[in-house]
Amino acid sequence: MSITLRLLTIFISILLANVVSSGEVKHELKSLVSNSTMAVGDPEVMASKVHMSIRNSTERRKLGYLSCGTGNPIDDCWRCDQNWQRHRKRLAECAIGFGHSAVGGRDGKYYIVTNPNDDDAVNPQPGTLRHAVIQDEPLWIVFKRDMVITLKQELIMNSFKTIDARGVNVHIANGACITIQYVTNIIIHGLHIHDCKPTGNAMVRSSPSHYGWRTMADGDAISIFGGSHIWIDHNSLSNCTDGLIDAVIGSTAITISNNLFTHHNEVMLLGHSDSYTRDKVMQVTVAYNHFGEGLVQRMPRCRHGYFHVVNNDYTHWEMYAIGGSANPTINSQGNRYLAPDDPNAKQVTKRVISPGNSDDWNWRSEGDLMLNGAYFTPSGAEAGDKYAKALSLSAKPSSVVATLTSDAGVLTCIRGRPC
Repeated sequence: MSITLRLLTIFISILLANVVSSGEVKHELKSLVSNSTMAVGDPEVMASKVHMSIRNSTERRKLGYLSCGTGNPIDDCWRCDQNWQRHRKRLAECAIGFGHSAVGGRDGKYYIVTNPNDDDAVNPQPGTLRHAVIQDEPLWIVFKRDMVITLKQELIMNSFKTIDARGVNVHIANGACITIQYVTNIIIHGLHIHDCKPTGNAMVRSSPSHYGWRTMADGDAISIFGGSHIWIDHNSLSNCTDGLIDAVIGSTAITISNNLFTHHNEVMLLGHSDSYTRDKVMQVTVAYNHFGEGLVQRMPRCRHGYFHVVNNDYTHWEMYAIGGSANPTINSQGNRYLAPDDPNAKQVTKRVISPGNSDDWNWRSEGDLMLNGAYFTPSGAEAGDKYAKALSLSAKPSSVVATLTSDAGVLTCIRGRPC
């Protein structure tokens, strides 16, 4: 690609991001190079590691090594520790899938949020969540008490941050929500995020040294824009104006796990547009989530990249569960799909085909359990012997999914007890 065309692509991306500052132009130039190097060289190798981790965790449980274990390798990594509150940062070692390297604020100090207010998006008060997430240094952010945070404007996160709401009841609701834009190494754990609204046409701070004008945001619960090494785990998300989780503009190295999604139309968008080919670097693992009551579509809706959808429980959809366009690779394994009673909505999959283009994309289903007439329409190439051997599961999908996803969403963690 010529330098002129690359610069044009950058500036179009920046306009789409609602960013107008020269500092963020420089940030996008760096992101253009760095995110392309974060994609896993062989996505099937990473998919194999996810399945090996699941199998190992399940076998350890059978042998009695984890008396409180569930076979969920993420949860079994930390939840059995009755002193989890003293060892919070061990969570950063527990991610799997494409976002397994996300360390969040592991290497930084703890920051305790004491104030739920969000009165000033340019000059946030110390002790507020906004003041915490904009800092330049790594931080592991926790909360002093239960709170409801109604954000006046987007919460724009800086790199190397963990938001950890274990042990308290924290809602981000009835206002703006979370934006992860051109940053890296983010962990979001244990939040109730709901009723997010469009906000904008305002100045918002994104770091101690920078604030800028933001045009209207869509009202996503979590918007990932050019981000990398992201892990979204054990959150409960519902009823927002646009998407619950959207990842676009070259975002990659993402794991979305153990979340509960309810009462929403367009749940998850992975890929900006059919014409935005930079999303070919996108690699996302969607694992152990419960797609529950009141959902309609996009669980997820994919473009261009590689998407591993594994051991999720789909109990509600009105239109379809998994959709895509622009030649995404979708690898569906060990999920449980319960179709709605509507005879016109039994198909798990939906393809959006541009005129004159083929729909022979690599979409495959392995070990999925289809209930109430659900069916997955595969396409593209069959897996080779290497893939089949590396990705086999010992447990039946129905029993595995019921156990692995039984605690999806925000956990009730009590100090001094296993969580």
